[in-house]
Amino acid sequence: QDENDDDDDWNPCKAAGVCLMLLATCCEDDIVPHVLPFIKEHIKNPDWRYRDAAVMAFGCILEGPEPNQLKPLVIQAMPTLIELMKDPSVVMRGFSSLTFFFFLSLGGGVGVFLGILAGKGMECEFLELRGWKTDGCFVFQAFSSLAEAAYEAADVADDQEEPATYCLSSSFELIVQKLLETADRPDGHQNNLRSSAYESLMEIVKNSAKDCYPAVQKTTLVIMERLQQVLQMESHIQSTSDRIQFNDLQSLLCATLQNVLRKVQHQDALQISDVVMASLLRMFQSTAGSGGVQEDALMAVSTLVEVLGGEFLKYMDAFKPFLGIGLKNYAEYQVCLSAVGLVGDLCRALQSNILPFCDEVMQLLLENLGVSRPFPAPEPRVDALPGGSGRWEKRGRKREDSSHPGVRPQSDYDMVDYLNELREGCLEAYTGIIQGLKGDQENVHPDVMLVQPRVEFILSYIDHIAGDEDHTDGVVACAAGLIGDLCTAFGKDVLKLVEARPMIHELLTEGRRSKTNKTKTLATWATKELRKLKNQA
Repeated sequence: QDENDDDDDWNPCKAAGVCLMLLATCCEDDIVPHVLPFIKEHIKNPDWRYRDAAVMAFGCILEGPEPNQLKPLVIQAMPTLIELMKDPSVVMRGFSSLTFFFFLSLGGGVGVFLGILAGKGMECEFLELRGWKTDGCFVFQAFSSLAEAAYEAADVADDQEEPATYCLSSSFELIVQKLLETADRPDGHQNNLRSSAYESLMEIVKNSAKDCYPAVQKTTLVIMERLQQVLQMESHIQSTSDRIQFNDLQSLLCATLQNVLRKVQHQDALQISDVVMASLLRMFQSTAGSGGVQEDALMAVSTLVEVLGGEFLKYMDAFKPFLGIGLKNYAEYQVCLSAVGLVGDLCRALQSNILPFCDEVMQLLLENLGVSRPFPAPEPRVDALPGGSGRWEKRGRKREDSSHPGVRPQSDYDMVDYLNELREGCLEAYTGIIQGLKGDQENVHPDVMLVQPRVEFILSYIDHIAGDEDHTDGVVACAAGLIGDLCTAFGKDVLKLVEARPMIHELLTEGRRSKTNKTKTLATWATKELRKLKNQA
């Protein structure tokens, strides 16, 4: 191979690697004695192509043999591999990092690696990324894998959700610091360096132990500061290229902020929420036409709602217009789906405090179901467009429509995917509204009766979904959960409506037979709730 080969080019080297991987998968332990002599002979060859071939061969056989068979080889090879991650050859560094990534997926790989680092004092050298450019993404994959494997190997107390400490605790702050430095490099937009660094940072924060929390707090403040700096740069944008980089950086910082917020404790989140929300609102104001940034910002708001709970209420008046814009953004359907999902999160968090916003949000959700063109497609056929849907008037009065949402040709796979995602989002939003209004106490809160005039339409919608052979397992799970919530909220009135729609029973039967635990559990629960109502009747 040539040192300047493009990653996307197919060449004999890559073909041979795939072939060896398949051989290892088929032959398992028997492949080792055939490949090991080649690795030992060439791993330190002066010619980088031979070194690269040896490392690549090792990486290609890792997923075949039993981990216990390879563990002694891993222990022996790890110091050499770490040295090769600083090899003069860019290709060599990249493949060494990638093979290191596979090493860590083996049982005990994390402990072996950390033991070698401690024994040889190589920690700082390993973490020195300033000179790495084209091979950076492989290195960051290795960091992500290291954090994930360390987290999974940590001891967690029975009454806790995350470990108090783990083997990366002593190195955690240094790793985060190096990743933040790399993400802030002037050449970060080249070779996916910045995006790879932030993605690795997200994975490491996600897989952090409790004693890493001070470093997570610092990281949150750094990300907030960088987001504010980026927002101030908008007035200096002069070209299309600048705009693309600006939007990409906003999206990356939004996604990272979302990730670190999940780790922030409630009391700490309250102290920074004003600044976070101000930045997100500014993003909504400045990113019209940039769907990707809007989607990331909506997801960041969703995480903030999750962390703050009912405390998010103070931001609703300022945020409501942007939620409405998202719900009406049919052209960029991923933005629309994120907004629909956020409605459910808001209802669950705010509970009865969502009432002042319900009429407007409900109307937008119904318009969502009846929109005739959810996303742009070349020369759309009239019969490919979703039909009208029932629309609800203000104060709960219902106007029926003879057609159903989601009419489309069976061959339009993009539309199938879109409708299933949209249906999941809408069903989850309805679930959130009902759960929020009925409360989490044993007795159902009377506020939930505001939804009663709309129950028949919701069940008709589920009945229509049940009759669509292209519905997904995720849609079945959402529908089953919603049916169960309707039963607990409205009792025998729901039973009559369900009995009149036999397709709903078929949908629940399908859910009970699902191989997915979530779907099976929700469908079984909904069926039991219906049986309870039948026995009471």
